[in-house]
Amino acid sequence: MTGFDVNQLRSHFPALDSQIAFFDSPGGTQTPRHVAEAIARTLTAPLSNRGTRSLSERNAEQAVAAFRAAYADFLGADPAGIVYGRSATQLTYDFSRHLGRSWGPGDEVVVTRLDHDSNIRPWVQAAERTGTHVRWVDFDPETGELDAEQLESVLGPRTRLVALTAASNLIGTVPDVRAAAEAAHRAGALVYVDGVHFAAHRLVDLAALGADFFVCSPYKFLGPHCAVLAADPQLLESIVPDKLLPSTNEVPERFEYGTLPYEVMAGAAAAVDFLAGLGGDAEADLTRRERLHRAHKLVGGHEHQLAEEILASCRSRFGDDVVVHSRAADRTPTLLLSFPGRRAAEVSALLYEDGVHAPAGSFYAYEAFQRLGIDDDGALRLGVAPYTSAEDVQRLLSGLERALVTLS
Repeated sequence: MTGFDVNQLRSHFPALDSQIAFFDSPGGTQTPRHVAEAIARTLTAPLSNRGTRSLSERNAEQAVAAFRAAYADFLGADPAGIVYGRSATQLTYDFSRHLGRSWGPGDEVVVTRLDHDSNIRPWVQAAERTGTHVRWVDFDPETGELDAEQLESVLGPRTRLVALTAASNLIGTVPDVRAAAEAAHRAGALVYVDGVHFAAHRLVDLAALGADFFVCSPYKFLGPHCAVLAADPQLLESIVPDKLLPSTNEVPERFEYGTLPYEVMAGAAAAVDFLAGLGGDAEADLTRRERLHRAHKLVGGHEHQLAEEILASCRSRFGDDVVVHSRAADRTPTLLLSFPGRRAAEVSALLYEDGVHAPAGSFYAYEAFQRLGIDDDGALRLGVAPYTSAEDVQRLLSGLERALVTLS
């Protein structure tokens, strides 16, 4: 396997010509030319509603089929279990309504304070509508680790669903989803996994994780703004959503409302192919899934090295002026920083002046942010992406140093 060439990779991203150092990838990555061209090519080719008679109909049909095949490979899933959505929030709200229809008083749903609010509030609100009891699982703010023992303790015979993140979008913690899923399944509960942040940095294997539902967002890993839910087709067959009478009752399409955006689906599939290309040419004697596995090893090593460099510099260079809240033993290359005596928003603003994009806030991880006890002003989140370079890191560290001196 050849080494990772970040400069060659960067040449595919027109946005990087701006000379901006992007550390905002947990909120969405920059887009390679390959993805944009796939969107434009699909949108400007003959295109109609799906069918088999005309070229335009077949083009639409092919875009949908290619999307499902790409995300089956990307997630280790069945193409018949791939559901398109506008966003992970939208998909989770949809499925909270679908699944919540069978809940009632005495039933229980489990959520964690480590999660993004999109994997908390839909379930809490569905529980409120149905009289279902919400059980909470905490995490340790000192270590960033989810309380696995508490999770086991809140499970019972009336637990209907456990909603869990595969990786915290705020502090990067990667909990043991497999162990949590096994415990939930012993209790007879379904497991809904928010993989939006996880899928940007780790190879997903739906079966290995033990997730019944797994949701992710392609715009977090070089694709366009949309979302994907993966589940076993047989499980989807057991769920009956509200839908228009003439619309299909086939799985997975009965969960997709209205005409699908074929050009967005083509772009999302192109993002998977672009990532797979980092692990070998399509002509090589490897499946796309195998090439994705190789690509994740290469990119993951690159991202981890840069994140560790930032972390080490924060500790040695800035001392007590910077508090790092990303402390879990297993975590993504995402760091959350606060600055005692300084406002994170002001640090962020000075970094932007230096052409370094690193936003401050709570990033919709409402419960996690409250649990960390950080001032309401927010914290600075730094995310490393495949295209992040060593030069970007040096610009970030220099910018942080300037900001801390300026605000002292």
